[in-house]
Amino acid sequence: MKVSTDACVLGAAADIEEAQRILDIGTGTGLLALMAAKRNTSARIEAVELELAAAAQAAANFAASPWAARLTLHAQPLARFAATCPAPFDHILCNPPFFRHSLRSPNAQRTTARHTADDTLSFPELARFASDFLTPVGRLTVLLPPPEMRHFEEAAAQAGLWPLTRLVLQHRAGSKPLRHITAFSWQKQPAQQHDLLVKDDVEEYSAAFRTLLQDFYLAF
Repeated sequence: MKVSTDACVLGAAADIEEAQRILDIGTGTGLLALMAAKRNTSARIEAVELELAAAAQAAANFAASPWAARLTLHAQPLARFAATCPAPFDHILCNPPFFRHSLRSPNAQRTTARHTADDTLSFPELARFASDFLTPVGRLTVLLPPPEMRHFEEAAAQAGLWPLTRLVLQHRAGSKPLRHITAFSWQKQPAQQHDLLVKDDVEEYSAAFRTLLQDFYLAF
């Protein structure tokens, strides 16, 4: 559960350029936090991770990066972090667990990363946290499959947050959408939607995908 195409798209597409305080919830091995540090050269970035082995790897990755002085890791549940969080954030990033009713993996770490559960991170908990800790002009950007995103949008609405932009990620033209990357804000207005194809008609990376990920993919 270290690096996936959709997580890389989230890290590259989130509108974080003007943010001064960024939070990555469920950082795993630190991918989104590191991408945010590379893209925004002045922001302070905090990351929360429940699973201790992943948190240890994230800490090592942060320390080895050029941005170690701006990255802070909290190896604890989100609720515990919320109890001591000193200030609100301009942008919150999250690639949350999303398999709500499917068969769980026998690997406990994989289950924690991919499945919602009352003792890890539920959609209402994430939405409530964002409501409590976003600045008045802040954004919450979340990555989920389309069915789960509909459930999350309901939880976000209960917390007073509304879709602002939606990036629909597809493998190729005409294929079923793989993920929605949705930015939420306090403003209730029609969401602006854009599509992104990973591959073109000849199974090469699309021009738009290459442009978005060129600073992160060594293959480009």
